[in-house]
Amino acid sequence: MRQRIEESFAAQGLMTTLGARILHVEDGEVHIELPFSKGVTQQLGYVHAGAITSVLDSACGYAALTKAPADHEVVTAEFKINLMRPAIGERFIAIGKVNNAGKILTVCTGEVKSVAQDGTQKVVALMQATVVNVKR
Repeated sequence: MRQRIEESFAAQGLMTTLGARILHVEDGEVHIELPFSKGVTQQLGYVHAGAITSVLDSACGYAALTKAPADHEVVTAEFKINLMRPAIGERFIAIGKVNNAGKILTVCTGEVKSVAQDGTQKVVALMQATVVNVKR
């Protein structure tokens, strides 16, 4: 399962551009790390909501892929994101979890935690996503 996720992740140009990497894969759950860099900030120096949203969408999608049939890929049908506070930290951990996996649709929830230099963590974003299984 981890190899399947890592191979798919490696094919995503955006995740490479952002500097993101897979941290953890288990059945129904995937964690992706986004390190802080000036290249992903907005005008006030916080990590841009687009970068936070992208890694969280991917974490939810890959969590859904752990439940998808072997001959399927997944695409996001919709998501809702709540940005809880400015994304300030040394790195960010996006955690996607499957709530319900059906034959076609999978519903996931996710969160992004900022990690400060001293190890303190704060939730900066929450997501609910619907992911669709698509035959390859």
